[in-house]
Amino acid sequence: MDRLETRELEYFAAIAEELHFSRAAENLGISQPVLSRAIARLERRMGVRLLNRTSRRVELTEAGRTFSDECRRLLRLLDIAVRRTQRSADAPRLVIAVRPGTGSGLLSRVLRDYTGPEPELVFTHDRAGALRDGVADAALLCKGSDDLTGLRGVEVGEENPMVLLPRDHRLADRAALTVADIQGEPGYRSHCPEVGLDEITDRVALGRLVPVVGSAVVDRLPTEVTAVPVTDLPPTTLAFCWSPENSNPDLRRLVDSPALRGSPSRPTAA
Repeated sequence: MDRLETRELEYFAAIAEELHFSRAAENLGISQPVLSRAIARLERRMGVRLLNRTSRRVELTEAGRTFSDECRRLLRLLDIAVRRTQRSADAPRLVIAVRPGTGSGLLSRVLRDYTGPEPELVFTHDRAGALRDGVADAALLCKGSDDLTGLRGVEVGEENPMVLLPRDHRLADRAALTVADIQGEPGYRSHCPEVGLDEITDRVALGRLVPVVGSAVVDRLPTEVTAVPVTDLPPTTLAFCWSPENSNPDLRRLVDSPALRGSPSRPTAA
């Protein structure tokens, strides 16, 4: 059998998603008869029935469910390959995904011995997704809450939860707080918005945000903002992670740096 075309994978993925030829065709921007003929031709080429069709419904066969999963996986890998290629052609540099308000001090320590071009930081809560989608080369992830499946990495430290408050807030002088103390405060957020620390602290100082962050940010706070420990939230173990499929030479240079090479723990998942 000749190699399948990307177009055929896209057609079948659309059918598997909608289980309706007319809607799938509309989503693809083609006519329903063209899509029907393409799927019938695909089944003939593969020698496998992928769909059970009646006048009222379309269902995936067992082979169709398997092929649907494979189509999605292959199309996603193709998207990742395109993104990585585009990045490598346009002033390539190391891209690190960071959760806003978490791990800045640890990241500075990791980068201390890195000799490559200054990395670009991407602030996002879905850092593992940024790695798997090829948007970022590396990321600081939280063990226990982030999915490390298929990633490699090393533990780089632990952070205790702190709440950021304006210096003149009624709770700012407390030695410690609980979630119950702060969850009713205007602007309370259990995690930070996807912006840099400067914008986060500006919002806190203006009384518009009360976020829980990692303790590593304490040394970077302006005088208008203070941090108070939150005692009934667990500490977070942070791991510096990357995809083993990533071939960025700057990533390899960083992974081989003394700051990471000396770490004994590798939170990898098969």
